[in-house]
Amino acid sequence: MHYLSLIELAEAIRRRKCSPVEVVEAHLRRAAGLQPKLNAFVTLDAERAMAQACAAESAVQKKQSTGLLHGVPLTIKSCIDVAGLRCPAGSALRRDYIPLTDAPLVSRLKSAGAVILGNTNTPEFLMAYETNNSLHGRTSNPWSLERTPGGSSGGEAAAIAAGCSAGGVGSDGGGSIRVPAHFSGICGLKPTPGRIPITGHFPPGGGAFPWLGVVGPMARTIADVRLLFEVMAGPDAGDPLAAPVPARRPSEADLRGLRVGILENDALGTATPETRAAVHRAATALADQRFRVEPANLTGLDKALELWWFFFGPTIGYLLNAGLAANHVSASRGPSPDLSPILREYLAVTAREPTPTLDKFLSACAERDICRTSILQQMEKVPVLLSPVSLTPAFRHGEGTWKSGSGGISYRDTMRHSQWLNLTGFPGAVVPVGKSPDGLPIGVQIIGRPYEDELVLAVAERIEASRGPLPLPDFS
Repeated sequence: MHYLSLIELAEAIRRRKCSPVEVVEAHLRRAAGLQPKLNAFVTLDAERAMAQACAAESAVQKKQSTGLLHGVPLTIKSCIDVAGLRCPAGSALRRDYIPLTDAPLVSRLKSAGAVILGNTNTPEFLMAYETNNSLHGRTSNPWSLERTPGGSSGGEAAAIAAGCSAGGVGSDGGGSIRVPAHFSGICGLKPTPGRIPITGHFPPGGGAFPWLGVVGPMARTIADVRLLFEVMAGPDAGDPLAAPVPARRPSEADLRGLRVGILENDALGTATPETRAAVHRAATALADQRFRVEPANLTGLDKALELWWFFFGPTIGYLLNAGLAANHVSASRGPSPDLSPILREYLAVTAREPTPTLDKFLSACAERDICRTSILQQMEKVPVLLSPVSLTPAFRHGEGTWKSGSGGISYRDTMRHSQWLNLTGFPGAVVPVGKSPDGLPIGVQIIGRPYEDELVLAVAERIEASRGPLPLPDFS
C-alpha cells in the first residue's frame, strides 16, 4: 500500500478495495516508524488525519460524491500554511507560528478529499540544498541515511520516497523541488509562476521579484504530479502573478514530431558520467517515440545565472539580515543560538557581496527581462529541453556549502542547471531515470516555456513510461 501511486490509491478507495481509514492508518504507522531514521516530519498530525479519514470513510459508505483525492494521504512542506500546524520554515524564530487558515492550495487539496498527514522539514528559511536546522535537526535520504535528500523541500521528498506519504507540496526558488526529487528518486514540478497560488507560503511570494519562487507538486509518478497540479492550479487574489490559465492535456498531435533539445552550455558545468548517461537515455527514449531530438546550445545562461544569484544571494541576504536585525538577531555578531549554521554561512557569504543599491536592483530587473526574452526566442522552435538537475547525485550530510573553492559541494556551482529556470520563470519537471555507482537515484529535468507546464509533464511521462519500474529504497 505504501508504494501504490496516488492515482492507484484513489481508485482503490473509490472501488472500496480499501478504506480511507486503512490507508491513512498504514501511512501514519510507516511515518512514525521511519521518523527516527529519516526525520522527515515537523508535525505528524495523527489525530486530525484520522478524523479526516473517518469522515472520508463515512462519505464512501453513504455513496456521497467524492473528490479526485478522496481519502489519499498527503504531506505539506512546513513553510506553507496548514491551519493548526506549526509552520516554522526551519527556524526557531517562527517556532510559535501556527496559522489559523489554510493556504489556498491546501484548501483545494482538502476540497478534493485529500487527508493531510502533517508537514515536513526544511532548512532554516529554506536557504540551502540540504535539509538541516537547529530547531528540528537533519533529514536523511531514504536511499542512503548518510546523505541528504536535498533542500529545501527535503523533508517532503524523503517522506514521499519512503512511502510515508502518497504525494505532497514543495516550493522552489532555485531548485528546491527539483533537486530533492532528483536526490530522492521521485518526481516533481516547478510550475510557471502564477499557475499555483503561492499565497500562504513563507517567505511571501509578493514584492519586487515574485517570479523567483513557486510552489509545486511532488509525487512518485508524473501522472500523480499532474493530478496534484490540476487540483491546485488556478488564480488567487493573494498571488500577484496568478493568471486564469486553463489546464489542458496535450494531444497526440501536439506531441507528434515535437522538437526536444538536449541542453548544452559551458556555463552550466560538467555533470558526472552517470548523470550525462541518464540524460542521453531520456533523449534516446524520446527519439524512439519519434520526437525530434537534437542538441540545443542556448546562449545567455551565464548571464541568467549571474542575475539569479544577484536576486537570490545579495538581495535576499540583505533583506533577510535587515529583518533579523529588526528582531534583534544578527549573524554578523557571531554564532547565534537562534540561527542554524547553514543560514549563518549564507548570510556571511552574501554580506561579502556589494550592497544591492536601488540602481543596481532596477538595472538587474531590466537585464532579467532582456535575458528571458533572448532565451524564449531561442526556444521558439525547440519548446522542450532535457538537462541534468544538478551535476551530482545526493551528497553526504554537511558537504554542501555556499562558499566556492572550499573543497565541499558548492551550491552555486553544482545546481546551475536548476537555478536559471527560477530567474526566467520557466517550468521544469523531474523524473528519475538512472542510478549512480553507489545506487543513488539520478533524475532528468524536462524544461519548457512559460505556461506550457502540461507539455513538460506530457514529455516527462513519455520518458517515465519508457524507463519502466525502478527499485525502491531498502530499509532492511
